[in-house]
Amino acid sequence: MEHSFLQLALIGAAFVIAGLVKGVTGMGLPTVAMGVLGALISPLAAASLLLVPSFVTNLWQLLAAPSFAALLRRLWPMMAGVLAGTVAGAAVLAGGETGMARKALGAVLLVYALYTLLARPFRVSARAEPWLSPAVGLITGTITGATGVFVIPAVPYLQSLGLQKEDLVQALGLSFTTSTVALALGLGVHGGWQGGHLALSVLAILPAMAGMWLGQRLRHRISPAVFRRCFLLVLAALGTEMLLR
Repeated sequence: MEHSFLQLALIGAAFVIAGLVKGVTGMGLPTVAMGVLGALISPLAAASLLLVPSFVTNLWQLLAAPSFAALLRRLWPMMAGVLAGTVAGAAVLAGGETGMARKALGAVLLVYALYTLLARPFRVSARAEPWLSPAVGLITGTITGATGVFVIPAVPYLQSLGLQKEDLVQALGLSFTTSTVALALGLGVHGGWQGGHLALSVLAILPAMAGMWLGQRLRHRISPAVFRRCFLLVLAALGTEMLLR
């Protein structure tokens, strides 16, 4: 699929911004990429473009700590739900209903931004985790398949499990990596995989990694809390614009 120079420049800039946010906050590359690209191109095209850079950056995050086996044993019911829900929900993205998919994407971005800005932290008890994990995974997967965004309700749920900081980062990497693979599978199953975007998706690794490098350098010079609030306000504005379009 051919793109103009301006489109390629905007796509590259979107991945630099998404990588920068991930470098500063440790997460957010698929969310920001879908938010920015979804305002420029169809959500299906945006999802096809983010698959490779999302997989590479999240696999790096997943393998960066030593607790992978223990986390997988604990979280596999959630990951199974993510896989099943994403494959089923990808019918929305692949179905060509651009308006519906864009509004769904806008709603998820707005809800995530407002929740993260305003909601108070909560804890999930050990008794509730065995039945709640697959349910959260299924809901997350369904939203992922329909919008290309991996964060709701997976991120708040994982943050509620009382994991140590490094384990939480790795658990988020596990969830995001599973979501990326499941989204690629779901788009393929429903005939939505746009093979013409594969080369461009591979090339998008470069601006995404450049943004991550820049974000990691900026992390020590700016307040991550202030940056995070500004990032969430921008996401809320993007989501509102998509809903009202």
